[in-house]
Amino acid sequence: MKKILLASVAIVGLAAIAPAQAADLAARPYTKAPPYAPPAPIYNWTGFYLGGHIGGAFGGANNIFAPGVAFNNNDGVFMGGVQVGYDTQFSPNWVFGLEANYSFLDTGSFFANRGLGSVTGRLGYTWGPALLYVKGGYGWADSRFTNGFGGNGGRDGYTVGGGLEYLFTQNWSGKVEYQYYDLGTVNLVAPVVANFRNDQHTVKVGLNYRFNWGAPVAPMAPGY
Repeated sequence: MKKILLASVAIVGLAAIAPAQAADLAARPYTKAPPYAPPAPIYNWTGFYLGGHIGGAFGGANNIFAPGVAFNNNDGVFMGGVQVGYDTQFSPNWVFGLEANYSFLDTGSFFANRGLGSVTGRLGYTWGPALLYVKGGYGWADSRFTNGFGGNGGRDGYTVGGGLEYLFTQNWSGKVEYQYYDLGTVNLVAPVVANFRNDQHTVKVGLNYRFNWGAPVAPMAPGY
């Protein structure tokens, strides 16, 4: 009977002490989860692209259409065309690519260049969404040099240039570009014998759709 009484007293004492000890414990602080921050956009130039451009073409100083030479009636013309290419970003800041380009020229002359084409390589430096580049390669003219001209000169040559391209989104980019074409010598045989250079300076703005084949995929938000 004494043992039962002592056990009862001990249980009552522990019951009285437990609330006091619980009151002495500090409440666990509430930590709010940090707000979700979307990942920084990943700009990558790797992949194929297709686009169009408009601009102007201007004859060089010794071009047959240059001011003060043979025909001073077409020294600057409207141009528009298409381009297709592939880029690869081979380091965090360097891009190499290949591009084929064709531009229609609004010449209005029966012995002028109807169009300019090129197949070029380009090397660029990128930071964020911008790409500054130089380019160069094969240049070609769709010429009307027939009446009064001899041979097939002035149609094949080289081209060099450069520009700035900017990614508005990972799929769309715009560019501003200068390109020079040196297409050799044109031989005029009638009404006089003379030689002229067929060279063109071009300035254009363009828009590209980029397919992103081979580009890395940006991380998705939690919960997706």
